[in-house]
Amino acid sequence: MEKTSLRSQIWKEIKRGYNFIFIKDRPLWVAGIGLGVLAILIFLWRYPWGISSGYGNWGNQLYYYFGLGKLAGLKDAPLTPWIHPVSVMNIGMILGATGASMMKGQFSTYLAPTREYFKGFLGGALMGIGSTFANGCIEGGFYTAVGVFSMGGFMMMIGLALGSILGVKYLIWEMLNWPVKIPTQKPVADKKTPRIDWSKVYPYIGGAIYILICLSFYVYSAFDKTVIGGMAFFGLWVGFFMQRSRFCLQRTFRNPFMTGDYEMVKAVILSLIIYCAGSAVIKYGFFQPDTHGIDHRFWLGSLIGGGIFGLGMVIAGACASSGLWRAGEGNTKVWLAIVGFCSVYPFFKNAVKTTALGPFLGKGVYVVDVLTWTWTPVFYLAFFLVWYLLAVYNEKTEKFVITF
Repeated sequence: MEKTSLRSQIWKEIKRGYNFIFIKDRPLWVAGIGLGVLAILIFLWRYPWGISSGYGNWGNQLYYYFGLGKLAGLKDAPLTPWIHPVSVMNIGMILGATGASMMKGQFSTYLAPTREYFKGFLGGALMGIGSTFANGCIEGGFYTAVGVFSMGGFMMMIGLALGSILGVKYLIWEMLNWPVKIPTQKPVADKKTPRIDWSKVYPYIGGAIYILICLSFYVYSAFDKTVIGGMAFFGLWVGFFMQRSRFCLQRTFRNPFMTGDYEMVKAVILSLIIYCAGSAVIKYGFFQPDTHGIDHRFWLGSLIGGGIFGLGMVIAGACASSGLWRAGEGNTKVWLAIVGFCSVYPFFKNAVKTTALGPFLGKGVYVVDVLTWTWTPVFYLAFFLVWYLLAVYNEKTEKFVITF
């Protein structure tokens, strides 16, 4: 009896731990802390966190396969997606979200109205264009840019806000003047009970995904690709935190103008404070070069690119990172957004790189070169404080909420 009781108690504790880690939803502030820590680790591991070059690698595969390599500036075959570091991390994010949603019982695919797929593709294409102008998406061009002290991040923030305003205005206009017609559902005959209850199988598949991604680290290491294996591992946990908390950088800019809600803003500010503190230690301590990751086009490229990207992400209903974790949990609309992003990114990236447009859009500017290490912390603390106070003020007064 005692052995049985002990065994059941151990099993009960295992189930409790499993539910706490893999089933319980995470508050946004917890995800913000987790993302900030992961961003620091990614920076130490290889390079500041970004996503758009991974999309670009997928797009290059398409261009090369269809014989359009010249349009993307390709002279040779691009790196395969499982060798390109950022591509591997993006795949890890998708699989991390898939595993998390399956273990939670949230994985589901569904068909959206046809118009939503057009919006997904168009929004994705706009995000791809905006990323080439700014030399980074909302994750690399704003979140990471601010985190590693790149002036371009602040200009992209302004552009993202302006683009989001246009996007929200369009969504409100569409809702009032062009509402989606939801077809009436016809009664269906009783369906036979499926042979497999997938709701009971999914948690095992989700667990297997996490085990395989973790094992892939050792596989990559065996082939002297340890850095790439680490990117898959980091991507897995970025996808996990984002999916479990519904963490979406798009909401940071859309919600203040749509509903006035500032919960996402608070989480991002907290995350950036952690990221900035870690980056300061990394750069000031010479663990990475001072200008590592300072390649965002200040000021015009970040501003224009942010505006185009902001409009696209609101239309698509996802940004570059949330597109990955939403795709992983079965959202078919964002699959089209990813296709749209990948289809235009290589062409515009090459155009910016090989024409006078690149120099015209600007170059990377390091905040510390402008303000020195003495005044940079003061500037950042003031920036975060003003942003937070504006978000609180807007939630209470709805001063910036768009209405018709």
